[in-house]
Amino acid sequence: MQNKILEILTNSDDYVSGQDISEQLGVSRQSISKSVKALKEKGYKISSVTNKGYLLISVPNYLNEQGIKKYLKTAVIGKNLVVLDTVGSTNDYLKSEGSNGCVSGTVVAAREQTKGKGRLGRMWQTDKDDCVMFSFLLRPRMSPQEVSCITPLAGLAVCKAIREYTGLDCKIKWPNDIIVGSKKLVGILTEMSAEFDGVEYVVTGIGINAEHTSFPEEILHKATSIFIETGLHIDKNEFLACVLNHIENEFVKNDMRLSESALKEYIELCATIGRKVTFTRQSKEFSATAVGVDSDGELKVRLDDGSEYLVNSGEVVVQGIY
Repeated sequence: MQNKILEILTNSDDYVSGQDISEQLGVSRQSISKSVKALKEKGYKISSVTNKGYLLISVPNYLNEQGIKKYLKTAVIGKNLVVLDTVGSTNDYLKSEGSNGCVSGTVVAAREQTKGKGRLGRMWQTDKDDCVMFSFLLRPRMSPQEVSCITPLAGLAVCKAIREYTGLDCKIKWPNDIIVGSKKLVGILTEMSAEFDGVEYVVTGIGINAEHTSFPEEILHKATSIFIETGLHIDKNEFLACVLNHIENEFVKNDMRLSESALKEYIELCATIGRKVTFTRQSKEFSATAVGVDSDGELKVRLDDGSEYLVNSGEVVVQGIY
């Protein structure tokens, strides 16, 4: 009921009487009063005036549905929006919802993850409200092989959103990180459910370090946050809406592919290009120089003997970047 009350108040520029809300929701005035009190305790500023009703003054800075929707300009991404206080993993939650038929474009965000994960099954944990973390689900008409474009396209969108919103000179570290300088700011993880000839759904999870003031000693040398880099406490709801707006824009205008223009932008923002990298192939380690990215999102590397390879999975270590 609280979300429904918030929706009513958000859609009004003036006071809404308790009687009007009661009639719209089919509940008692007492229930409305209790729900408004609970919302105030959660950090929502709501003016209550006798004979006038309720007016929403402001929403709390922690992630919440109404705060995000206020700035959301998308047609698909985030129209079905769920914001959770705590979850094991937004990706796991959304994969379960995907198997149960949730619509394409569904977004699940959380204030806290207890079983977050990164690439290669690594655990990823953070304190409550320190991160802007979310996952979105798509049901694209593409083969499993074509899904490789999703992560770089999402990375491009997130990088552009952060640059626009914060002014930070962030770059993309192939294949799935956003960095500032040589430190990680964002991690991206894409998973899918597919048959041999088609994709049922794709879930992409994104975690953006926002409010961290410090990190554990073991990752201090390779992690940073928006606050550390700017000294600013961002409006996390406005910021997430900005990111979602950029994601939809990139996916729509590029037809969910790394188009020629998207690939050009991606390469311009990719900090990996031009650096020495090491990668493993058939249990053997190679040293090379990253020279480009192809339209499938694979990294082009050139060995010292001039031969070139495409790297599409596994560990790639980039010289000078953690």
